[in-house]
Amino acid sequence: MNSANETILWEGHPSHALNFWLNLSCLLVVPIPWAIWRWIELRNERITVSSERIRLTTGIFTKRTDELELYRVRDSSFVQPFLLRLFNKGNITLTTSDASSPSLTLRAIPDDTELRNDLRRAIEACRDRKRARIAELGGVIDTDDHPPAD
Repeated sequence: MNSANETILWEGHPSHALNFWLNLSCLLVVPIPWAIWRWIELRNERITVSSERIRLTTGIFTKRTDELELYRVRDSSFVQPFLLRLFNKGNITLTTSDASSPSLTLRAIPDDTELRNDLRRAIEACRDRKRARIAELGGVIDTDDHPPAD
């Protein structure tokens, strides 16, 4: 990570539960190489949640890394589709004010209440450090250039 004070809250890959139906269908219809390719794709997707940003790295031959600064997160939700719920996994969807990633979904991560609480606290702390606030009708308001009026 970049900052000396930045700590990693969680790091991992999406669960292979995402491929459950594909793997099951390999027994019947789908060619096994396709299932192997999907497994490789998931193993090469890396999610890092830190105290300042979320980094999502994807790709097998060509790597792409997207970063989302936490102070840009406007809202979050946790959804557990039935299949992922069986494996105690779920999706965290973040709505952001970031132009390149207005919505970011962390797929098939552990259903960990502590992780979600740590993420929420990190978002608030990051906003406080950056002195940024969310406007209801717009994006992030950066108050560094304009000190608050007394």
